[in-house]
Amino acid sequence: MTTLVFGHKSPDTDSTGSPIVWAWYLNEIKGIEAKPVLLGEPNTEAAFVIEKWGFAKPEIISTVEAGQKVVIVDTNNPAELPDAINDADITAIIDHHKLVGGLETKGPIDITIRPLACTATIMYDLMGDDADKMPDNIKGAMLSCILSDTLEFRSPTTTDVDKALAEKLAAELNINISAYASELFEAKSDVSSFSDAELLRMDSKEYNVDGTELRVSVLETTAPKIILDRKASLMASMVDVAKEDGADQVLLFVIDILNEEATLLVPNDLVKKIAEASFDCTVEGDTVVLPGVMSRKKQIIPSLKV
Repeated sequence: MTTLVFGHKSPDTDSTGSPIVWAWYLNEIKGIEAKPVLLGEPNTEAAFVIEKWGFAKPEIISTVEAGQKVVIVDTNNPAELPDAINDADITAIIDHHKLVGGLETKGPIDITIRPLACTATIMYDLMGDDADKMPDNIKGAMLSCILSDTLEFRSPTTTDVDKALAEKLAAELNINISAYASELFEAKSDVSSFSDAELLRMDSKEYNVDGTELRVSVLETTAPKIILDRKASLMASMVDVAKEDGADQVLLFVIDILNEEATLLVPNDLVKKIAEASFDCTVEGDTVVLPGVMSRKKQIIPSLKV
């Protein structure tokens, strides 16, 4: 049986590139038939990476069959996975997020969760000496994952391990990190073709905070004005998106990569209350700027209070 390798819904670069990397490792090194798949359309940056490094876009799936062998990467949260995930045969989890709970396996499995910025960094270490056998396109996917998840080392999630590996891979590929990161972020920032609802779900995760169901969305960009110019329609769309997704509220943080700050859209009194309680700020108007806030995982989610 072919093992499916996938990350979370609303796949970003790490949840697109890491399944490709690990499926290569299983196929070519471990002799296990494996296939990378996605749980949705990749975002614009991830789509750029697929094309840049010559990969075919992985198949998009919405469910898994009972007994299907799977490897889960870049998440361990059932809310970010197919509804039938506990019917599958989960053989491994490779992740860098907090342990959420709720997954059920058919037997003992390999689980690796480490406090690094990127799943691909963990994979490199798990490969050991076999990492030297990676072809250039797999190295390129791995480098892309690291630069994306660390925002070219600007994110507070960045570790020395992530940075050292990115520099090693870039040197082997003869790539200038800053120039390539600029290409990635330019692709990430090109959101003109997406509807408001698509933007709100593009990089979005569900969290329950003090009994309130929140869809916490981030848009990382080098051109925040393009998104903020749409703030009125985005805030109007939040009502329907929240209702359709079973959330009480959508929170949208627009991450300005270059200025290293986040702007939170404030459509109502609930979000104003959340912002002031969570980030020790005073909200005046329909946005609030949060200096230094770059990471949903490390700065936004741990701070949220209702």
